[in-house]
Amino acid sequence: MASALELPPEVLAALKDAGIATRNVSVLVQGVDSPQPLIRHNARQAMNPASVMKLVTTYTALELLGPAYTWKTEAFVDAAGNLYLRGSGDPRLGLEQFWLLLRQLRLRGVGDIAGDLVLDRSAFNVPPHDPAEFDHEPLRPYNAGPDALLVNLKSIRLSLVPETGRKAVTVITDTPGDDVRINNRLQAADEACGDWREKLKVAVVDGAIDLSGIFPLACGEKALHLSPWAADEQVERLFRTLWRELGGHFSGRVRVGVVPPNARPVVAQESPTLAEIVREVNKYSNNVMARQIFLSLDAERPATPDGARRRVRAWLSGKGLTLPELVLDNGSGLSRSERISADGLGQLLRAAWESPVMAELVSSLPVAGVDGTLKKRLNGSTATGRAHLKTGYLEGVRAIAGYVLDNSNRRWVVVFLINDPRSRLGKPAMDALLRWVAERR
Repeated sequence: MASALELPPEVLAALKDAGIATRNVSVLVQGVDSPQPLIRHNARQAMNPASVMKLVTTYTALELLGPAYTWKTEAFVDAAGNLYLRGSGDPRLGLEQFWLLLRQLRLRGVGDIAGDLVLDRSAFNVPPHDPAEFDHEPLRPYNAGPDALLVNLKSIRLSLVPETGRKAVTVITDTPGDDVRINNRLQAADEACGDWREKLKVAVVDGAIDLSGIFPLACGEKALHLSPWAADEQVERLFRTLWRELGGHFSGRVRVGVVPPNARPVVAQESPTLAEIVREVNKYSNNVMARQIFLSLDAERPATPDGARRRVRAWLSGKGLTLPELVLDNGSGLSRSERISADGLGQLLRAAWESPVMAELVSSLPVAGVDGTLKKRLNGSTATGRAHLKTGYLEGVRAIAGYVLDNSNRRWVVVFLINDPRSRLGKPAMDALLRWVAERR
């Protein structure tokens, strides 16, 4: 049996092949019911965990808010004919839910809106967000900032449809929106699909979405998700189109404001439960939804990032979890400053195993070789279907953490963090450790 001071030979060999120094690696393997680790390497070092930080956010939320917690988006009208939409931070107010909200308004007699559409985002108080700050990709939906009235993840969907016969690419705008102009300069190419998204160039020029670059015909139809508009404009485009399709009339303007005391409530749209939303956050590593949940942890309104951080730390302290190295930024892991150690994650995962919300958290994690971000990983290995793990990846960071069931049906907490310029090559070492744990008897 490996001691708590050594890594399995196959893991060391894979790290050596990748050129990753062991000093830049942090590993913990410990039974969920054991006071002592099986493997403990560099486990106290503060590391950037990338999206593995979502474990902290989602577990905290499940305990503090409860699996059945929901958000409400409310609609009001006033005597001047203004329509107010007030958000509470719903991470899952998608296109379908927004349409249902507007349909309920129509069914309750709201048709001609004589005044303005007023967007009430007062539930959150967040600093200005620059979507280009993290990686200079402001149109990528994962870079959208938190918003108390987040609609459709502040994104639109385009379908890229290759036409092999005439060697061209047709662009279809799937998301409703007034006057969405597409400047399609895509060139169809006879080459392997590969990382097709990186072959595209996307920009917003004079209000139009400009698409250029190469799109391989071998890709077939692909969905392209973009966040091209400011939040107010995105809601306005969607609202005007859907309201017209529902038979309503609106000629006013869209502005930001607060629901006045004399406004009359008309309808409210309730979100799915937190347990359902956490599943989507962890299975598919949704950064924007994680930010929404993180801010919702603040017990005060308007919620602030500092308030959320204070509540997480107070919760950790109350559970007797000691994580002095923990640095929280936005709770999603899409950050260069967030830090946690393998020891800290190990404490968190062992506490979660004893928690009343254990089932909700574990079921939200991707299953090796089955679904989510692990669907195509460890297929056909001993770990297939036996590992529930959150993954994380940034430039210079690769991480994985969760639970692995071995061949003797014993459950292990496994944490593997790499902070190294060559971290992108660290997957074989991580997979070697996961197989090693899963094959134990």
